[in-house]
Amino acid sequence: MVQTDVWCSSGAVNSLGTLVQTGGYHDGYKKIRTFTPCNDDSCDWVELPLNLTVQRWYGSDHILPDDRVIVVGGRRAYSYEFFPNNDNRVFPFPLLKETTDPKEENNLYPFLHLLPDGNLFVFANRRSLLLDYKNDRIVREYPEIPGEKRNYPATGSSVMLPLKLGNSSYPAVEVLICGGARGGAYLKALRGRFMAASKSCGRIRVTDPEPVWVMEDMPLRRVMPDMLLLPTGDVIIVNGAARGSAGWECGDEPVLSPVMYYPDEPDPAKRFSALSPSAKPRMYHSAAILLPDGRVLVGGSNPHVKYNFTAAKYPTDLSLEAFSPPYLGTEYAHLRPSILSIDGTEDNAVAYGQQFTISFSLGGFQLVPGEYLVTMVAPSFTTHSFAMNQRLLVLYVSAEQQIAPFAYKVTVHAPPTANIAPPGYYMLFVVHQGVPCHSVWIKLHI
Repeated sequence: MVQTDVWCSSGAVNSLGTLVQTGGYHDGYKKIRTFTPCNDDSCDWVELPLNLTVQRWYGSDHILPDDRVIVVGGRRAYSYEFFPNNDNRVFPFPLLKETTDPKEENNLYPFLHLLPDGNLFVFANRRSLLLDYKNDRIVREYPEIPGEKRNYPATGSSVMLPLKLGNSSYPAVEVLICGGARGGAYLKALRGRFMAASKSCGRIRVTDPEPVWVMEDMPLRRVMPDMLLLPTGDVIIVNGAARGSAGWECGDEPVLSPVMYYPDEPDPAKRFSALSPSAKPRMYHSAAILLPDGRVLVGGSNPHVKYNFTAAKYPTDLSLEAFSPPYLGTEYAHLRPSILSIDGTEDNAVAYGQQFTISFSLGGFQLVPGEYLVTMVAPSFTTHSFAMNQRLLVLYVSAEQQIAPFAYKVTVHAPPTANIAPPGYYMLFVVHQGVPCHSVWIKLHI
């Protein structure tokens, strides 16, 4: 069992499928814990004797191409380090000190995204840069995002949009950041005044020579949103509040309706779509993850210092809900593929650049060329509105073949490098006309 306090920690899943969790509170500030899944009841948490060099509370993690984990920031931790960290080195990171707002911070749980060139995109408050962590060097700085603050406690969320693989080793990369709160929102919420949350999203192509933020408005204001990449490549935005900020008793007006964002929709007026609402407020300390069947698991909500299940307003909620995006509607069941086999692999393990085949059925429906995708989704560690290590790749399909009246075989290429997809386990989906199958786990290895 867990021996130290994991409150407001961070984590990543390594290439062996082991969860590496770092930091926490008080006796957990510097702790490193691992959990390796098993097929019986024998698996348990292991607290390592080796500690982090610096206390990490509200920091962010990202798995790297060499299977190390980079740990960035935390409260009054203006630095980054690695696990494993054989020489106990810590690297100062001035961005984190420069973006700390007095009495509010607004730069905790910085957003991290590993780019295909091997460098790390880092976003804190309203600023972002590209970090060459191998050489402790800033490659470039990006323009400030317009509008509100975006990190804890002015909490927004971020995803790197799908990487579409083809003949190029370096696909274009876009980052999307949505929600947040104005400066001062946290301090005012502590006094019972709840400012309106951000309604905006910013999207930037970070691989452009001169990148700029393109701003859009969500249909609903949101602070503390969770953003997840769906197997289709679309983004779902769930949880959060319309007023206030993250923190104890600091949010008001829960936002109950999930919102879909369609990044490939050419008409900006059609990119967002509000969906059926939940009956449960999911505010501070709620979370969401993608499930292998394409549903979204949503859970938790506790805006109080201690558990309070009888609070008149927003009681503690430890329940879980599974949300079914529109593609799981019964009216689309006839379009839903089913994977029959994955060939050219050993135990569903594939090497970088390897070709392999996927056989799948479509029930009573004929495959329409160009109307399907094969995607890989990495498992995330989600906390405080940020799904760390979230990543979706659209694989290159080089051949397709009909093998039965309603069954097909496609040849796909695994990602070419560990910079594009760090080694480890991924959910493999076939998506037909916007409807995904139940995924199959595959392991990407060197």
